[in-house]
Amino acid sequence: MNDGAPGLSFYQMVPDESLQYAGILSLLLHFKWTWVGVLTMNDENGERFVQNMLQLFSQNGVCFAFIERIPRLTIITEYVGLMEYAVEGYDRSMNSKANVLVFYGDSFSMIILNWLPCISKQKHVADKPKGKVWIMTAQIDLISYDYQRDWDIGTFNGALSFTIHSSDLPGFRQFVESRNPSSTQGDGFLRDFWEQAFRCLFPNPALGKVDGDICTGKEKLQILPGPVFEIGMTGHSYIIYNAAYALAHALHTMTSSMLRRRKDRVLQRFECWQLHPFLRDVSFNNTAGDKISFDQNGVFAARFDVINWIISTNQSIHKVKIGWVDHQAPSGRALTINQDAITWHSWFEQVQPLSVCSVSCYPGSRKKVKEGEPFCCYDCIPCPEGKISSEKDMNDCNKCMDGNYPNKKQDFCIPKAISFLSYEEPLGISLAFSALLLSLITALVLGIFMKHHNTPMVKANNQSLTYALLLSLLLCFLCALLFIGRPAKVMCLLQQPAFGIIFSVAVSCVLAKTITVIMAFMATRPGSSMRKWVGKRLAISIVISCCFIQAGICTVWLATSPPFPDVDMHSVTEETVLHCNEGSAAMFYCLLGYMGFLATVSLTVAFFARKLPDSFNEAKFITFSMLVFCSVWLSFIPTYLSSKGKYMVAVEIFSILASSAGLLVCIFSPKCYIIMLRPELNNRDHLMRRK
Repeated sequence: MNDGAPGLSFYQMVPDESLQYAGILSLLLHFKWTWVGVLTMNDENGERFVQNMLQLFSQNGVCFAFIERIPRLTIITEYVGLMEYAVEGYDRSMNSKANVLVFYGDSFSMIILNWLPCISKQKHVADKPKGKVWIMTAQIDLISYDYQRDWDIGTFNGALSFTIHSSDLPGFRQFVESRNPSSTQGDGFLRDFWEQAFRCLFPNPALGKVDGDICTGKEKLQILPGPVFEIGMTGHSYIIYNAAYALAHALHTMTSSMLRRRKDRVLQRFECWQLHPFLRDVSFNNTAGDKISFDQNGVFAARFDVINWIISTNQSIHKVKIGWVDHQAPSGRALTINQDAITWHSWFEQVQPLSVCSVSCYPGSRKKVKEGEPFCCYDCIPCPEGKISSEKDMNDCNKCMDGNYPNKKQDFCIPKAISFLSYEEPLGISLAFSALLLSLITALVLGIFMKHHNTPMVKANNQSLTYALLLSLLLCFLCALLFIGRPAKVMCLLQQPAFGIIFSVAVSCVLAKTITVIMAFMATRPGSSMRKWVGKRLAISIVISCCFIQAGICTVWLATSPPFPDVDMHSVTEETVLHCNEGSAAMFYCLLGYMGFLATVSLTVAFFARKLPDSFNEAKFITFSMLVFCSVWLSFIPTYLSSKGKYMVAVEIFSILASSAGLLVCIFSPKCYIIMLRPELNNRDHLMRRK
């Protein structure tokens, strides 16, 4: 009736089929059954059901474990072959991992389905019947032939059936119970039914003596099992009842209208088409109190009930209404279900059945679809580092928002702690204490040299350069304090330029001292022209020129891309790191590169000057000190790059302190030893004696 037909009107008393599709899908999703089997009759209706449901299920995350089509028996000679084929499909269904079977057919198909467990049991006697959750469509009713009434139908215990909504009509049950052959004379159908239902025969004088039980006509219909005779109002009976009353109300309204127009003239005859306007607008409450009306498409505004079949050991059937599907409900809320009222098959021991291809992936993992299988079949793999999944069966893991990080199980995010190298933690306190202690030692050495400034040991190797080197080392130790504490704009601007320029002064002083030693030695040779280069002017020129280049690099850096306070949320998993962003990594490495160049030149010059006479020479100590200096900064680069967070800052501070301490100890400790502990050696005769 999809296309209709000219001249015909169609009034649909059953709910629309799409409502049943939506109800089945909602039921599966409610219980999270994503792996289901489908059984249909092998006919046009069954194929249409499969095509409609296949797309609908797939779009909503439900997969078909199998689709089995039960052949419909049309020719008796095909019985054996068709039943063998049907049994094979039934066995595949029962042996499947899917615990939910959706069965689409009609009432006659239930008679065929009743055969299959019996035949399957005969072929597999040792097998224990496995429980399944059967979902029956509204076209199906649990009926059977008389000879099937004693068959075990426990397979369908706990089934969930969609049925057309029906209500108990006042007096209907009493009316049915009062029916018997004697109350309806001439009703041959009721007489034949009576003999089959109660397995008896009515006396027939023409046949003489009758073998078997004699029908009295007083047998009670209510003692018959449900599959043989349903004494209550079924959904199919209910729509017939409503259809008859809808016609009656329409006829009554039409005849009343015609009589009013024709006054008192008796209406003798009318045409069928005249009834349609009145039938389309019919609206009334039946005796059960349900409203009967049609929508603009001529469809009865009805709903589906969801029934739970409870089959006892004596094969009696109890049908419990557990919910309904309402077409007037909002999308996604059409199904109303009382889960606690459901009785499951005994196989499941009253625990809600599971019907999934793969077990749920717990939070902290995600699904990975198995290659070549439906999307409902998957493996569970842990979330990659840095991501979480907070719900079951997630298709992908998600990153935490900025300022959060995953916990160990990777199932929720934890706020990150704020981290920076502070004076309140042991590492910061240790570095600050070391910087202050070394500064104090440097100041003490400077004081010793200033106190003994007239001694030959202090005068021997350019007194001004010695003071400049000690002052620069003092500032090197103090500049390490700029790297400790919460990063601020001024602190970030001063850190690297101060470090680079001060260290350039220190290294250039060392270079100038070494070159001065070489020039002084060369000037002592007879006829040497180097005497004019010996003096403070050369040393000052070397220091200023070397520092000027480093100052130029820092100026360009601050003018183009200066350092600034920044927040690093990614390098350390559990912390939000506050640090000074260099602004330009290239300029930072230019600063380090130039300082490394000066150190390399100083080391090379000192190395070649190490064998000059000791009278003028401290190149041995400078060589060793620059070797320590270069070793520290060569190890700094890989250590710095492999560190994260506040430990990067700690590595740089340690390198500043270690390299500066190397210069201080290697160059000045021998001199301090002579000045303080061996003053008798601090004289010109001793210094000039060795060559």
